Amino acid sequence: MPAVSVVVPTYDRMGMLAEALASVASQTFRDFEVIVVDDGSKDATFQLVRSNPQVRYLALAHCGVAAARNAGIDAAKGDWIAFLDSDDLWLPHKLSAQMSFLRTSSDLSVCQTEEIWVRDGRRINPRRYHRKPSGRILKPSLRRCLVSPSAVVLERPVFRVVGLFDTSLPVCEDYDLWLRVAANFAVGLVPEPLVIKRGGHADQLSKLYWGMDRFRVASLCRLLASDMLEGEEREEAARVLAEKATILARGALKRGRREEAGRYLALVSWATGAVRERETWMRGARSQGSPSAGV
Repeated sequence: MPAVSVVVPTYDRMGMLAEALASVASQTFRDFEVIVVDDGSKDATFQLVRSNPQVRYLALAHCGVAAARNAGIDAAKGDWIAFLDSDDLWLPHKLSAQMSFLRTSSDLSVCQTEEIWVRDGRRINPRRYHRKPSGRILKPSLRRCLVSPSAVVLERPVFRVVGLFDTSLPVCEDYDLWLRVAANFAVGLVPEPLVIKRGGHADQLSKLYWGMDRFRVASLCRLLASDMLEGEEREEAARVLAEKATILARGALKRGRREEAGRYLALVSWATGAVRERETWMRGARSQGSPSAGV
């Protein structure tokens, strides 16, 4: 059995896919399998993959990147799962660095690397707030996604704890999963940029949907409804939900969508109440000298 299963979802990106697969083939770490999950491509993806006998090919009807990644996870044989989006590239020692890091950090089940960002063929510098944290990263991950699928290696049992990618989300499915992961596991960081993240192309999902925070709000609601959060993490998640829902409510009002605005304002009220309830409890605990006040 391979140590690592590399899952590569793709849809009508034959040219980029060829480059992505070449970057996997160049890895100095060799104990892996590659699974290309074709999400209903109409180009020559099948012919490209068929010419590479070392790549397993799964064909799906077009149903989105979340379903494609899930199919790859289900088919994987490795103890560890790595993802590579078909528009991204790995540097040659990406897997080697991560597997070495994980061997010396036996308490970790998840780690990622830093990235090089390229947009429209030009390298750009991420802003400071995009800097990747390590360890318990849930709170900084609530406002923006700080984990990239192409940069992650994670142990298969993680999915038994947190579930798979949510196929109801056309975008932000990675934000949704990484919140569940970060609520349950520490996330290690190899601080070297070992992934080339390419953006700016016309078929990038983030360009196809307006109001991305709509999907993040849905994820935050589900996370708060679960039993994964408590204490400060739950309070912060409620606070971020209130912030994002407030912005969406204002936008809906500007467009004359009063019913939609009302739904978001109801979420604001609920989330704000949850924060106030926590703050009231904290004040009471401190006044009584409770040792659990910092929980």
